[in-house]
This record gives sequence, structure tokens and C-alpha cells, in this order.
Amino acid sequence: MSSTAKLLIVGQAPGTRVHASGRPFTDPSGVRLRQWLGIDETLFYDERHVAIVPMGFCFPGQNAKGADLPPRPECAPAWRAKLLSHLNAVRFVICLGRPAQHWHLGELAGADLTETVRNWRKSLALHPKVLALPHPSWRNNAWLKKNPWFADELLPVLRKEMRDLFPAHRTGRLSI
Repeated sequence: MSSTAKLLIVGQAPGTRVHASGRPFTDPSGVRLRQWLGIDETLFYDERHVAIVPMGFCFPGQNAKGADLPPRPECAPAWRAKLLSHLNAVRFVICLGRPAQHWHLGELAGADLTETVRNWRKSLALHPKVLALPHPSWRNNAWLKKNPWFADELLPVLRKEMRDLFPAHRTGRLSI
């Protein structure tokens, strides 16, 4: 994590694969997230430009259905504000998951995921800009199908925001 990062990606907590690999989003959800952002793997993992900071640093385990549990509730209050105070260059925050959305959006976090993501125009007016997204996991494929406005309206704006945030990477490194 670098104090020069302009993009902050906030997830829940390390999942099973991250717990094993030590690197976030090294799975199909990471591929989908980079497609949504329109950035390649090189930029995504460049700590000078992108900070990936979960709401909890430890793997929280899984429920009976095999889904990852949410981050432990005591984690973020114990260290998050101090850590984020070192990220002075952040101009854009991507929130994946309800804990991240509540932390970074406050009142703009709606009653559910759909309402929160639908508030995207309001959250882009914040400083830094904040955008709530559904988790890019296959578990949200049904949500994506029920909400075609996400791909039609929000993703083109998100990709433009990323091009504006990283103008030096316009030379073909962005995969839009």
C-alpha cells in the first residue's frame, strides 16, 4: 500500500483463495472487477496507483453453505481510520460488500445492495468519489441479470472515471 495510490478498492475480508495466495482478487471475481474498471492486471496490482484494503485482514471462515463469512466486526474500528489516514492521494473509492459500503457511504448506503448501487450518481459527488458495486463474484450473476442498468449506465461512467484517474495508462494498458 502506497501513499500515492489514487484508487482505493475496499472489499470485505480475504476469501479462501486470497488466504492461500496472499494476493487479493486472483480469481474470476478479480478478472470481472478489472473488466468493470477497465484496467489491466499490471495497473490493478501497482501499489503506487491502487490500494486494496479490506474491511478485515483475517480470513473470517465460511458458513454452512461454503460462502465466506463477513469480516469480524471489531476489525475495522480497531485500525481502519489510522491506516486510511496514510492514503492522502486517494481520489476514488470502490466499495464491495455491505460493511465497506456502510463505512464509506454512511447515509448514502441504502437499505439493500440495489438501493446503494442505484445511489451511484450521488456518491460520485463525494470527495473522494465513492462507488458501491456488487461483489464481482459469480454469486451475484442473478443480481446482474435483474439490474441491466448496472452494465448499461454505471459501468461506462466507471470506466471513464478510471481513464480520467489514470491518464498515463491510456496508451493501450487499459482494456476497455
